[in-house]
Amino acid sequence: MKKLFSITYLLLYFFVLFSCYKTDDGTIAEPFIANSSSFSGYKTWKLESTTTGPATLLGPAHHGVNTSVTRKVYFKNGNSRVGSSYPIGTLVVKEATDAGGALLEVTAMVKRGNNFNTAAGNWEWFILNLNGSGNILKDSTGSEMRGGASMMAGMCNSCHSAASSKDFTFSK
Repeated sequence: MKKLFSITYLLLYFFVLFSCYKTDDGTIAEPFIANSSSFSGYKTWKLESTTTGPATLLGPAHHGVNTSVTRKVYFKNGNSRVGSSYPIGTLVVKEATDAGGALLEVTAMVKRGNNFNTAAGNWEWFILNLNGSGNILKDSTGSEMRGGASMMAGMCNSCHSAASSKDFTFSK
């Protein structure tokens, strides 16, 4: 009787153990929540695009009406879409510089996942400091300049929706 109980217990233990086992397929099941260190060293990431001059599609965003601005877009690890969307944890930084190379604006987007900002494919938007550190800029109340649908009064979602077929990115 004791032996039967031990065998049953052992079988039950292995059944529970293996039913919870999940192979590592490289996906991140949890949301990716970026912080300032996530953007550190972004200038060493893969440079995906460089454009100079006005970009009428941008309007005033990203200095789109500035005739002498250069915009560079960096993807951490050179991530590409898998199927129709980028993997959770994809980080993208766009910097705008003037003709002399001084930073005018540094923005970022992160594929956060887990139904964050579903109107824009689970992307979170950021404004970064102008010192090239990758730190998230703070507003006058000390809050980080980050968010979803309400970021920049909805301007990020509104503009990026024009690229919904490319998972809300224009560069790649």
